[in-house]
Amino acid sequence: MTREDIISFLISTNETLEAAIVISTASVLLYNLTRNIRDRVNRSSSILLGTVMIGYLADSFISLNTDVSVLEGWFRVQWLGLAFLPAAMFHLSDALLANTGLVSRGKRRRVTRILYAVAAGFTLAAWFTDWLVVEVVDEPIFHMTGGPLFWLYALYFVLAFAGSMFNVVRAWKRCLTTYTRRRMSYLMAAFWTPAFGMFPYSLLLSSLLGNDLGSLPEGWLWLVFNVANLLVLGMIAFMAYPLAYYGAYKPERIVRAEFLEFMLRGPATGVVIIFLLQYFEPFTEVLGIPVGDFTPFVIVGMVLFMHWMITLAQPTLERWLVYTSDQAQARRLKEISDRLMTRADSNQLLEAILAALLDQLRVPTAFIASIHPGGEARLERVVGGLPNKDEMETPIALSKALELNQPVVEKEGEFFHWENFWIKPLHVSSALLDGEEEDVQLDGESPLLGILGFWSENGEPELNADERAILNTLTRRAALVLRDNQIQAQMLAGLEALLATNMAISRPGQTVSPYGQLSVVTNGTAATWRPTDSVIHDEEFVELVKEALRDYWGGPKLSESQLLKLNVVGTAAQDDEGNRVRALRRILNDAIESLRPPEEHQNLTTTEWLLYNILEMRFLQGRKVREVAQKLAMSQSDFYRKQRVAIEEVARIIAESEQAFIDETGEETPQEEPSL
Repeated sequence: MTREDIISFLISTNETLEAAIVISTASVLLYNLTRNIRDRVNRSSSILLGTVMIGYLADSFISLNTDVSVLEGWFRVQWLGLAFLPAAMFHLSDALLANTGLVSRGKRRRVTRILYAVAAGFTLAAWFTDWLVVEVVDEPIFHMTGGPLFWLYALYFVLAFAGSMFNVVRAWKRCLTTYTRRRMSYLMAAFWTPAFGMFPYSLLLSSLLGNDLGSLPEGWLWLVFNVANLLVLGMIAFMAYPLAYYGAYKPERIVRAEFLEFMLRGPATGVVIIFLLQYFEPFTEVLGIPVGDFTPFVIVGMVLFMHWMITLAQPTLERWLVYTSDQAQARRLKEISDRLMTRADSNQLLEAILAALLDQLRVPTAFIASIHPGGEARLERVVGGLPNKDEMETPIALSKALELNQPVVEKEGEFFHWENFWIKPLHVSSALLDGEEEDVQLDGESPLLGILGFWSENGEPELNADERAILNTLTRRAALVLRDNQIQAQMLAGLEALLATNMAISRPGQTVSPYGQLSVVTNGTAATWRPTDSVIHDEEFVELVKEALRDYWGGPKLSESQLLKLNVVGTAAQDDEGNRVRALRRILNDAIESLRPPEEHQNLTTTEWLLYNILEMRFLQGRKVREVAQKLAMSQSDFYRKQRVAIEEVARIIAESEQAFIDETGEETPQEEPSL
């Protein structure tokens, strides 16, 4: 390999590394912007990353041009990053020091503002004058010579860098615990990276060496640049890791897992593609395919390959780097999270079970309803509709028929019977809980989870052996889904208090440092925190009440309503064994009953009685709109107008009860954050 080949290889490698630095820096910058940008460390580190990205981006364009006038323009544009880099470094160091509890009393903030003002002056001088840089020369590489005031920039660079390192060292000394000092050590070791990375392009080297720069061997010069870029590429990721904990009010394992996935799917994939595009041209010559025609296939193929490899490798990497030996509980929680089913997941599964049942038994309609503790029934899924009934009223009719005070009729053989539906109870025996393949017990002491019903007009269904086996299998699967739903509901109910506590702790507005200190002063005043506003302040509160009333007799709009978070619901649930759905239903009923006028003034034509009767007949009795409108002698359009007013009254009553609870207990009163 000749000397020219070596130099060409080093130049090509340098261009690739510069592009990789731009990709990595831009990726980390975007990662910062997607998190809590109000955090001062996050904000100042984003500015620093932006200056590095501008410097290397300009240098990448410089390497692609040979026209002197174009090169001079990009060299001057590059000074936007070069001038602001020292100021951004000092800004970040001040934020780090303040985050350890040593908040600036004004001196460091003034210095930061002065440095940014000086940086703006240097930028303008580089853009519009020859005071800092003069002309472009091409020996041994393209660069601009220093102007008469370049020494002033060099002094500014050195002083700002020294002040930054001094602040970081002070911050490191203030970290008392092992893990906070370890993270700050990472930052301190990598903090010089931006300055070192911009050093070969800051003209500090050329100004100090003067004419001796032209006598340096070109190969050695490019080798130095490559080593510098390689170190910068690694140190950017090394510096970004401890910075990822700032502005991220989450457990360390979650921050680490998110950062690992981001770095693998973002910067790592981009860097691999850049290197591939740089060196795959010889392979296209062997295949006889033009480079331009083959490039899109290479990019798409490599993106797919990288994401496939990351998907395969990520569990192992997380086990090594995130869920380590001291994170066994976290690994278990992650496994539970991966296996939990949402309400939508279970609904899809139940619907699939019913669809299979209809296909196999050749019946038009089937449903599954769950039975909750206390005998409360909830219609889960219906495939088809009840004949001779309004399809919209089917859920209400079924749910009401399944209430304990309206039990299904006598048992006939293996099934129960209701209207033209044959009902099969869903139990889960102890054997089934152990995973043994046994049919769901029809009788016995195992709790009733729900019922499965299907349409049959010709008396008790006569099933052959295959149909009976299919029915038992589908029944068992439905019972398992209902059992899992009940277990998950109990688990989530128990976690509600924990989630509320964690939300208060991890709220972005809090000023708790991830390095263990409390920032007790914010803009000269004591920091305060405020719990999440009650749902009564939500603009959609009336709509939430309306949806809950529509599903009064069972449905997701009631069982998954945001109204379940109301304090009055939680208080009422204490009398219902913690069942918030039943408590919400009682609160809705009480609100409607409170609108009932006195009996001695009974006049069905008055507005008060009309509003009450609309609510009572439409929602509590579950009657159809047409039937209620006829009963009250009003048009449907007038009915809907008065129904809206009635629902607003119910919402007002519930909101007043909730506000009274808040005023009495002080739930939403701003509290002063504990100080050191």
